[in-house]
Amino acid sequence: MQEHPNVAMLRDGFTAFAKGDLDHIRDVLFADGIVWHFPGRNPLSGDYQGKDQVIRLFHRLFEETDGTFSAEPYEIMASDDYATALVRLRGERNGRSLDATGVNVFRQVGGKTVEVWVYSGDQYTVDEFWA
Repeated sequence: MQEHPNVAMLRDGFTAFAKGDLDHIRDVLFADGIVWHFPGRNPLSGDYQGKDQVIRLFHRLFEETDGTFSAEPYEIMASDDYATALVRLRGERNGRSLDATGVNVFRQVGGKTVEVWVYSGDQYTVDEFWA
């Protein structure tokens, strides 16, 4: 059975993220008007609009963790309009360690990601890590 194109796209995106290839993510995978919803009550929480804001968020994730932040998908599912990734989040910051699970839901239009909702399995732990 052939992999759904939105599954392949997310795999490509997570691989690029792991390599720090944010140019590829911005230029190839994201729609111009992308909206990224980052949950919680921490300094990173909020809605990021447009490629530049989302890429700045990604840079901040790496900067705040001295490059240790990772989001590793362990399952990806997709339809024609949405893709969902079950992810494991890890990082080190200010003497704290993050090891959490979450779900990212991607809305896809015309082969591009137009909106993402991030959900954490333990938002309190994530908020404490980024505080």
